[in-house]
Amino acid sequence: MNSGYGTRMSFGPPVTSQIIKNLMIANAAVFVAQLLIPQATALGVVTPERVWLHSEIWRPITYMWIHSIGGMPLHLMMNMFMLWMFGSQLAEHWGEKRFLRYYLTCGIGAGILIATLPFIPVLAGWSPMTEQLGLSTLGASGAVMGVVLAYSFTWPYQRIQLLFPPVAIKAIWLIPLLLVFEFSSGQDNVSHLGHLGGLLIGWIYLVREGETPEAPTLETFKHLYYRCTGRKPPPTIRKSSKAIRPRRKLSLKRRYERRLMRKKLRSVSGETHPKRDRNDNDRTDR
Repeated sequence: MNSGYGTRMSFGPPVTSQIIKNLMIANAAVFVAQLLIPQATALGVVTPERVWLHSEIWRPITYMWIHSIGGMPLHLMMNMFMLWMFGSQLAEHWGEKRFLRYYLTCGIGAGILIATLPFIPVLAGWSPMTEQLGLSTLGASGAVMGVVLAYSFTWPYQRIQLLFPPVAIKAIWLIPLLLVFEFSSGQDNVSHLGHLGGLLIGWIYLVREGETPEAPTLETFKHLYYRCTGRKPPPTIRKSSKAIRPRRKLSLKRRYERRLMRKKLRSVSGETHPKRDRNDNDRTDR
């Protein structure tokens, strides 16, 4: 990882935060429990059918601590490597409490989306989509994708040396590059909904929190759209702070009373209308 200043290079973060160590230990401990208790994996994965039809509401929380146990623990190793690589510097910069709150929000939020979105076509009556209700999802990928997103928004211009392909890119291009690799790989065992859900929840969290200035808002995307299409954005209409009071329509009685009041004022000595005075003077001069 390049620090962005000069030519100094370093592999990984300079310091590993304690919260990152605790998260890595917790995921490793759960993986050992999966090996010792085979039923733990089936009880912890998130499945839309089990969550909403059988009221097993703990699954959007437990799925992010469970990983695939088939063969070598590549799933666990990859997620923990990404968490260590991008989460350590972020946790040192944010603080452990803020980082843990963000990590859990991205993971649990992605789990809720995984369990909920497949039910929308079912409620609409699209019976071919019912097979999606039985699919199971596991792993911390949604939370880790949120961490990578926050890293790229916090230090968008920091250069990172990739191992494959061996090129250096800016951190802001990490997420687009990961999505290109994911959708072009053609793997069926990858939860695209979980990854995109973690990115969506992380982006909403950062924008609403307001402590990451580089996080793009809806206005940023709108400006980028008009810039790419060459169209002129519509003018913004600013609402006045003072509300305009509607003019009341006077009744005939009130109009008559006002006319009488004007006549009385004009009949008083010294309160004649200036325009009438000028007309009178003109008449006398003639």
